[in-house]
This record gives sequence, structure tokens and C-alpha cells, in this order.
Amino acid sequence: MLSSVVVEPQVTPTASVIWLHGLGANGHDFEAILPELKLPEDAAIRFIFPHSPSISVTINGGMVMPAWYDIFEMGAGRKLNTEQLLDSAKSVSMLVDHEIASGIPSEKVLLAGFSQGGAVAYQVALTYPKPLAGLLALSTYFPTAPEIEVSNANKQLDIELMHGSYDPVVLPSMGKEALSALEGLGFTPNWREYPMEHQVCYPQINDISQLLQAKLLN
Repeated sequence: MLSSVVVEPQVTPTASVIWLHGLGANGHDFEAILPELKLPEDAAIRFIFPHSPSISVTINGGMVMPAWYDIFEMGAGRKLNTEQLLDSAKSVSMLVDHEIASGIPSEKVLLAGFSQGGAVAYQVALTYPKPLAGLLALSTYFPTAPEIEVSNANKQLDIELMHGSYDPVVLPSMGKEALSALEGLGFTPNWREYPMEHQVCYPQINDISQLLQAKLLN
């Protein structure tokens, strides 16, 4: 089981969000956003922010850092260690299993991921064998699209793509390619673009809050 930052609600949780960080960050990265979501005090949502393992990352000179998988080359034609991505996806799927075993219905488990974490979240959410609440893909791309086998349970999954117009790390074109790939797989994802770089912004945080409340508190 991945080590995680777990933030419990003030009431008994009835829903869970598993939120994956990007390259070089850790589970605390998005923990700081929670107060900015301004959720109701009685929002019964457990937030889980897993820590990725630390591995050697080729594009950073082989430096060991938190990463869900190794990246060999940057750019629009990004090359990466797919086997490591799939291993990370299996580890995150175990977190979903754990939430369901703890009493959270699968339909109330939502996956979110930023950048590298989003690539893993795509793989987990689309292949998980039970229906999930949704997928929030933040400033990310979909490297396993060509070979993914979508589970029958999640062929109607609600997917939100959020991307910065000026993102120099994961180019907006890579996000749009993910959008097209999802549409090719039969999904009807929603695309939102914000005037920002490789980050999050307050209008986006407000949109995330509304999305979480609509999907998990109703």
C-alpha cells in the first residue's frame, strides 16, 4: 500500500478523492489546496494524497526523486517507462480497493491527478473493474491511450480535463490529444482551459470545488 497523506472530514466519510501529485512533488503538494476549495464544513469527503516512490529520472540527469515513472525524453512525443506507469497504476488501484473495503461505494470514489499523476490516474480510472465517480485530469496527458483496455464498468465515466493555455511542460496540444483519444474511446469528456502555465489557479480551484460537490455530495 502506498504511503499517503489522509485528510479525514469532520463527519463520517461517504466519499473519497484520491489525488496524485506530479513529478518531484509528494502527497503534501495538493493538501494545501483543501482550504481553498471552501467545501461545506459537513462535506463527508476523505482526501487521500499518495506519495509516489522515489526513483532515478532520466530527464533530470538520473537524479532520484519522487516520480510515478521514469521519463526518457520530454516534448510532445514524450518517451517514458510504461512498465513503471502500469506498476504505479496497480498501486493506486489498491488504494481504491481499500476505500471500497472501508465502506465507501465505488461510485463515490473520484480520481484526480496532476501532470505525471494524471497519466497514472487515466490508467487507473479507465481500467478499474467497478464504476467510479469520475476522473479529474489536471495539466496532463494520456500516454497509455493506444493500448488501454477500458473496463465495462467505467465506459460512461465522467472525465474533466483542465489545462493551462500557456503550459510549457505538458503542452496544451498534449491535453487536446488526450481529449481526442478519449472521444475515440467513446467518452464525452469536458475540456476546460485556463490562462496559466503548469500550475493551478483560483478559477480552476473554484471549478474543482463545484465539481466535487456535484459528484460526491449529492
